[in-house]
Amino acid sequence: MLEIVNVLVAALVAFGLGAVWYMALANPWKAASGVKCDADGNPEGGQSPMLFGFTFVMQLVVAGMMRHVFASSGIDSVGSGLLSGAGIGLFFIAPWVAINNAYGMRPPMLTIIDGGYAVLACAMMGVVLTLF
Repeated sequence: MLEIVNVLVAALVAFGLGAVWYMALANPWKAASGVKCDADGNPEGGQSPMLFGFTFVMQLVVAGMMRHVFASSGIDSVGSGLLSGAGIGLFFIAPWVAINNAYGMRPPMLTIIDGGYAVLACAMMGVVLTLF
């Protein structure tokens, strides 16, 4: 039961971090992503609750798999969780983001913003997953 709570908390931490990250980098992200904005500078059509729900479910998937990998690998200290989580973000997720953005002919800044979030969020997930 504690493992489920651990995964939920890790996903919540990543979700909250994403809110802070993307609010702080909203303008550079909008410029780099090319998302169409309305007269107020907000993405056209708004952002539906379904999008946020989907995001949280995907973060649950990542946190659940990270928990499995950590348990299988004996990663059980906060330091190793931080390092391993950052490694997952930096060496698995960020390169995939870079590939997708390269084929989409998106600016490198988009990869820096989105990849940076992946590294930081996975590092924090790694910390949470090793706390309990």
